[in-house]
Amino acid sequence: MSTTTIKEVKKDHIMIFPFMAQGHTIPLLHLATFLSTHHHLQITIIATSGNAPFLRQYLPSSINLSIFPFPSSPLLPTGIESTDHLPSMDLQPIFVTTTAHLRPHLHHLLHSLHLSNSLPLCLISDFFLPWTLDVCRLFSIPRLVFHGMSTFSMFICKSIYTHLQPSSFTSSDELIHIPGGPPSLLLSRHQVPDIFLNSGDPNDPTTIILAEHNTSDINSWGIIVNSFSFIEREYTKLFESFFPNKTHAWLIGPLFLLSSPTLADEGDCLRWLNDKKVNSVVYVAFGTQAHLTAEQLEEVANGLEAAECEYLWVVRDASWQPPERITTRERGKIVRWAPQREVLQHEAVGGFVSYCGWNSVLESMVAGVPVLTWPMIAEQAINEKMIVDEFGAGLRLRKVGATGVVKREEIKDGVRELMVEEKGKRAREKMEELGRMAMEAVEDGGSSHKSLSELIEELQRCKNREDDGLKLESLHENHQDSIKIS
Repeated sequence: MSTTTIKEVKKDHIMIFPFMAQGHTIPLLHLATFLSTHHHLQITIIATSGNAPFLRQYLPSSINLSIFPFPSSPLLPTGIESTDHLPSMDLQPIFVTTTAHLRPHLHHLLHSLHLSNSLPLCLISDFFLPWTLDVCRLFSIPRLVFHGMSTFSMFICKSIYTHLQPSSFTSSDELIHIPGGPPSLLLSRHQVPDIFLNSGDPNDPTTIILAEHNTSDINSWGIIVNSFSFIEREYTKLFESFFPNKTHAWLIGPLFLLSSPTLADEGDCLRWLNDKKVNSVVYVAFGTQAHLTAEQLEEVANGLEAAECEYLWVVRDASWQPPERITTRERGKIVRWAPQREVLQHEAVGGFVSYCGWNSVLESMVAGVPVLTWPMIAEQAINEKMIVDEFGAGLRLRKVGATGVVKREEIKDGVRELMVEEKGKRAREKMEELGRMAMEAVEDGGSSHKSLSELIEELQRCKNREDDGLKLESLHENHQDSIKIS
């Protein structure tokens, strides 16, 4: 006959709500897996119906999925539940605003957990979901915000938003000092994310979204940062200075190092690389959200051929076909998708033509592969500045075309400089050093490993203090009731 304990032991529970974009979601899936398998926490990830199959292929069975229906909007294409699939990034503000209609579903979920006395230690929420803060407050749950950026980038963005106006960046060539940063921290207009240059009108949707994000940020319990202390240096403290409640930034990355690659088969890309010499191949990829015109793709194709280096190039646009003279040669391989983490870590890959998304920067860093930078959207030009100017681990692609199209000559020269010339070799040495520091950060005793453990311990202390407070309140109520009865 089994016995029943007075108090059933339950696992501590963490809930994660990623934004509906692969670049925002995948790092949190790595974190979720690690928290479940290594810290033995109960993990629930919130996903919409259309995104759930993508999440399931990455997650162990120990992690729960809570599925919400994606809200419909007459302004969005039917069936689109991820910004990766938007026909135009001009629709992103509408997409972000539409997600606020998920609020009742989150409230209902947390209410049901409250009734069963199983509220999570915290909710880790993407910054694109600012409305989650108010729901968390209703249930006294700490909200940790996730940006998917470095504190270097986040400090610059916060400083621009707080201290500067769009009119501060009138000239494309003038360098503007970023308030609060060291004297050497200068940005030109083309390095500033478009969202800040277009935020002058207080009634503009972009301006409203920025204000909502900033308010929810500064009132959150903490910030999860997919980075590590060695590369952030003084910028973590500078970033934290924007938070009046002494909110802490928890640097726990690179998050992808917390879980193993999930490839069951090395695939065609890796088999092709197996036949190549060490550091002989340049990898070219522009992410899931940047769109290149057919004219630009043509210039890239001819530039790569002219560089006379072997290349592996990811082109997501299925409607574009390379010139026949290129496909008949054996110097390059063009694919629709590649396992980027594994490709970068292959010994044959010696350089990366990168759009400088933060996940890609971290992956190239860990692999020790220098980058030829080609930023396109969001904070990617700031990531470029960090890698090139702060660490010398990459080279800038020179863009001199007046039409906005980068010409084949510039691509050829950049690839040659990265793969063959001395500058590229020095950048590789710097990137290899950063990679060693990144891997040390997540090892036992490393800065990120310790930070994650301290975060969990602090959340558990907060929960215990809250439970003790509720017990005292209950004892007080029972005492008052006993007085009335007597």
